[in-house]
Parts: sequence; C-alpha cells; structure tokens
Amino acid sequence: MKFEIVKSDNGKYFFRIVASNGNTLAHSQQYESRSSAVAACESIQQRAASATIVDTSA
Repeated sequence: MKFEIVKSDNGKYFFRIVASNGNTLAHSQQYESRSSAVAACESIQQRAASATIVDTSA
C-alpha cells in the first residue's frame, strides 16, 4: 500500500491511497500546498493502527 501525492489541474494537491494491486482505495480533499498533503498522509500513517471501525449499515 502507498500514498500518492498528485497535483491537480487547478494547482492544488491531493493524495490517493493505492493498494499493492494498483487499485485506488481512497482519495483526499484538495490542499493548497504539497506540504499540507504530505502532512495529512503522515498523520494517517501515525494514527491508522488505532482507528476503530464503525458500522452504520445496521
């Protein structure tokens, strides 16, 4: 799994979370700066292991 930082046509940045098979699992909101997108990726990396799963489908 990896994060890809992408620059949009409008000059803003976003990231994608991409599985090892190449499928995009998620993408972020747009950020004004590349450093903000990178910081969001780093934040997810640090906190993902303690994330809970909330099933609201019931």
